[in-house]
Amino acid sequence: MSNESEKLKYGMLGDDPLNEEQKLAKYTGDVDWKYVEPHFKSGNVVYVDPEISLEAVGKAFLNDDKDAVDAWKKKADILIPSTHHAEWWQHDETRFTAAIIHPFVLIQPLSKL
Repeated sequence: MSNESEKLKYGMLGDDPLNEEQKLAKYTGDVDWKYVEPHFKSGNVVYVDPEISLEAVGKAFLNDDKDAVDAWKKKADILIPSTHHAEWWQHDETRFTAAIIHPFVLIQPLSKL
């Protein structure tokens, strides 16, 4: 198995000439559960703990930084949400900041101040 085939190969949507930071900003926004739900059902949602920078996680995915992603996963700072999470978010009408890193949607709950 070559190093090339081991890469995560995630990317931003869009063919525009923006750099990674600009694309990350462009494809990040405030969404509700109704937006997230179909992505959750297809298994493409990654929850990012609010103590971790969503931008840093997005950049790690974009740059195939497997070590950083694995470290966050090991500490449960990022995880694939369960049905219990989904049920709560739907019940609580949780809003999220979401970043699209194809094929994933990284989500982080917004504070309810």
